[in-house]
Amino acid sequence: MENTTKPQSFRGTVVKTAMKDTATVAVSRYVKHPKYQKYQTRTKKFLVHDEGNTAKVGDQVTIVACAPISKKKTFKLAK
Repeated sequence: MENTTKPQSFRGTVVKTAMKDTATVAVSRYVKHPKYQKYQTRTKKFLVHDEGNTAKVGDQVTIVACAPISKKKTFKLAK
């Protein structure tokens, strides 16, 4: 039987492009606090494989999970 699950993907903003073939993307999510019932924005940064350094700081991008490229890089840029 064939695996039909889609790889994990997120929308985020490029915050750093100082490394070769790597960009740092901040992904925000809107969550409700379990005790105080207030909504807050949680942000997490991911290292993303960016072949050819095409992304610029401030770009809105979609990232997709892939096989590990290095210790901390497990995502790549989608179109």
